[in-house]
Amino acid sequence: MHMADALLTPAVAATMYVASGATTGVCINKLSKDDNTVKLPTMAVTAALVFAGQMVNYTIPGTGSSGHLCGGMLLSALLGPFAGFLSMVVILAIQCLFFADGGLLALGANCWNMAFYGCFVGYYLIWKPIVKSGLFGGKESKAANRIKIIAASVIGCVVTLQLGAFSVVVQTSLSGVTELPFGTFVTVMQPIHLAIGLIEGLITGAVLTFVAESRPELLQAVDSTKMKDRLSLKTTIIVMAVAVIVVGGGVSLLASSNPDGLEWSMFGNEDAGYSANMALDEEAYGVTSEAADVAASVQEKTAFLPDYAFADSDSIAGTSVSGIVGSAMVAVLAVAICFIGGFFRKKKQKV
Repeated sequence: MHMADALLTPAVAATMYVASGATTGVCINKLSKDDNTVKLPTMAVTAALVFAGQMVNYTIPGTGSSGHLCGGMLLSALLGPFAGFLSMVVILAIQCLFFADGGLLALGANCWNMAFYGCFVGYYLIWKPIVKSGLFGGKESKAANRIKIIAASVIGCVVTLQLGAFSVVVQTSLSGVTELPFGTFVTVMQPIHLAIGLIEGLITGAVLTFVAESRPELLQAVDSTKMKDRLSLKTTIIVMAVAVIVVGGGVSLLASSNPDGLEWSMFGNEDAGYSANMALDEEAYGVTSEAADVAASVQEKTAFLPDYAFADSDSIAGTSVSGIVGSAMVAVLAVAICFIGGFFRKKKQKV
């Protein structure tokens, strides 16, 4: 669902930068007041896992489209909404700047659409109420906890992805992208992202169930006092780190070549025998602006692995390198932000 710069006017893009920037500031301020040292390994490995997971597009059968993990629900369930949102911002910024995935002018909108809903709406309105409830046999039942985790994951991913997809439609409408009439765009975008959200929910549920079985105290809002640890924290982190390498460096090579939900909605997939949908021209659509041209110029200079590949090369090794290098960059930057927050927290305490 990474938006391109052509879908936004500078005014709408700036508004979304302000919204996402303000939320980022609140998150940094919140984390600077907490001792996050214990969370650092978990934050690093889960952020890296989401980056790697986003590289693996899965086919939506019968549509000619594909989807990929968004990750907001997964991160907020493991780190809480504030650290989860910051991790998503790190992921999206690195994707944008170094892999040319999503427009630089559109980065604020992408952070809002892909991070805010999953991390805050998903956590406070779906994840926390469900996992803390007495549904499916009470809080102390192991089976009930497993069902609640899966249910919260699926419902959360579906709802928050629908909100993100709808926001894309609203933002393009406010930008005056006449090639994407509001009503028609909604009727194409929402159903495909419903299917994408269902699959993401099952993937998220599987990962969180593994964590619940291994180190349940890593899950936010889940009562782990009656749940037994099967793996040490170190072993759990190592297993997840290995998963990052396997997914980013290997499974990413098997990603579907079908367009993702947003691209499919705009351009269709007639070459593969599917619908044309909005049938936009991929080379000339949307709005143009000087700000978008400047953003594209900056992005061209910073993206050393554009489209997760070596520049001017068709080698599949570029994808593997992108997955491993990008995951490492995300992990390091996520930890660095926590250290910076901790530094300012200690300075305030001394004063």
